[in-house]
Amino acid sequence: MKYSKIILKPKKEESLLRFHPWIFSGAIQAVEGNPSEGDVVDVYGANGRFLATGHYQAGSIAIRALSFEQTDIDNAFWLRRLQAACALRLSLGLAGAENSNAYRLVHGEGDALPGLIIDIYAHTAVMQAHSAGMHYARHQIAEALTQTLGDALRHIYYKSETTLPFKANLDSENGYLYGGEAEDIAMENGLEFYVDWQKGQKTGFFVDQRDNRVLLEHYARNRSVLNMFCYTGGFSVYAMRGGARLVHSVDSSAKAIYLTKKNVELNFPSDARHEAYAEDAFRYLEKTECNYNLIILDPPAFAKHKNVLRNALQGYRKLNAIAFEKIQPGGVLFTFSCSQVVSKEHFRLAVFSAAAQSGRSVRILHQLTQPADHPVNIYHPEGEYLKGLVLYVE
Repeated sequence: MKYSKIILKPKKEESLLRFHPWIFSGAIQAVEGNPSEGDVVDVYGANGRFLATGHYQAGSIAIRALSFEQTDIDNAFWLRRLQAACALRLSLGLAGAENSNAYRLVHGEGDALPGLIIDIYAHTAVMQAHSAGMHYARHQIAEALTQTLGDALRHIYYKSETTLPFKANLDSENGYLYGGEAEDIAMENGLEFYVDWQKGQKTGFFVDQRDNRVLLEHYARNRSVLNMFCYTGGFSVYAMRGGARLVHSVDSSAKAIYLTKKNVELNFPSDARHEAYAEDAFRYLEKTECNYNLIILDPPAFAKHKNVLRNALQGYRKLNAIAFEKIQPGGVLFTFSCSQVVSKEHFRLAVFSAAAQSGRSVRILHQLTQPADHPVNIYHPEGEYLKGLVLYVE
């Protein structure tokens, strides 16, 4: 298949030769043909050497590389990539597990499919496109997905209204590409959760915190737990199974609190240990008089672009400073950042500054990241977005 040709400026091919999948607009010398946003293009160096095939788009990231070998981006391509992603999850014991049926099948660049996210909840796949190219390929991808998962897949829900480039003017209406209305309860390590993939954040549930929730469960026994930014209550439910004395869940969204209550009731009916509050996190932390000795801080991304990085770091510093002030001696703090533009070093410095401000003695017990079904392409370190610390506060 013949694609439009993108020619790079001299000496701008180095990142591609190191298999980094992004090509920035400033690196382009010339365009042969008339590619539209979302089209597949071939990329060549100034010396005429083939470098990659990828999706073309407007904006700073002009091309997302799909292959560093010349290949047709056809049904067979999508099937190969999805089968490889599935094989990894099978080897991890996630696909087909007896006590879990929620996991990430495709994690963008980490699975050599930049711009595509697919999460699995029981028999439903939730697909999210972050590029015009993946949006246009959604039906091909859905077909390859049904071939890959077979009878285990009954529904595919496409949810990209809020993730596609705003200026692309794409018809990005959410809806089912395969199957129809589906059971919305998923299982994770024997615990059950309602997943609102139609109206909830992201694909409906934060599967990226699975391993960190398991760790929290081990720390929860006999502790008074505060789960800030609780969303659907994942950490709260694990803390309760871990034997927490009480668990308070806080989120500014009333819908999140409603789902948290439903999930607690689903796993621990009529359990008086849990209470939930729809309230601003900073306001709740500042006014609370409760004696918490295990606090979880898992806020939404404070920074989605580098130009707001400074403000984001101030936000992390302020949030953690209040937690250090409030937590009881001998308490444990789980604190996270999911902002891709905030590096591990930036985040650690913000938390260090908050600890120093508090004057408390603080030790790092664990350094956390995303789980194995959110793999990081070694040539694309930007994919390591989730970072966390578990801290012992004297």
